[in-house]
Amino acid sequence: MATQTETDFEVIKDLFTQETGYTTPKVDSRGAVFRDGHILLVRERADGRWSLPGGWIDVHESPGESVVREIWEETGYQTRALKLLAVFDKNKHNHPPTIYHTYKLFFLCELLGGSPTHTLETDGVDFFPENALPELSVNRVTAGQIARLFEHYRHPNWPTDFD
Repeated sequence: MATQTETDFEVIKDLFTQETGYTTPKVDSRGAVFRDGHILLVRERADGRWSLPGGWIDVHESPGESVVREIWEETGYQTRALKLLAVFDKNKHNHPPTIYHTYKLFFLCELLGGSPTHTLETDGVDFFPENALPELSVNRVTAGQIARLFEHYRHPNWPTDFD
C-alpha cells in the first residue's frame, strides 16, 4: 500500500494501528446540480482544480443529507437530492491511488436557491458546459464520471449505475 500510494510506511502503519474495528470503505457523496444544461463545479483550495461539490458522509448522516450539506457548505446553494445516479468504487474509475478504499455516491440535485460563496475549502463556484470543463481534481471526480452524469441528465429514466 505504501508503494502504490507513495505514502510513507510509518504513516500508513499509524493509520491502521489506530483502527480498532472491521475496516470498511469510506463513503463520499457528490452532487450533480444542473442549470441550463451546465453542471455546478467548485474549485478546491487544496489543489486549485475543479470538482463536483461533495465530501465524506458524516456518522449519523444519511447520504442524501450529506450531499445537500456539502453543496451548501462548498457553494452557498440550497439544493434537494432527487436521485442516486451512481455508486462507484473509486479504485475502478481511473482515480489516482489513495490509502483508503472509497465508494463514491453521485446524486442528481435540484437547485432551490442561494448564491455562490467562497469557503475555507473552495475558492470558486461556477456552472460549466460539458464541452468546456476546467481542469478537474481527479482525486475527487474524473471527466468520465462527469460525462456519465451528463448522460443521466439527458436520460432521466436511466437506472442507477454501480461499480
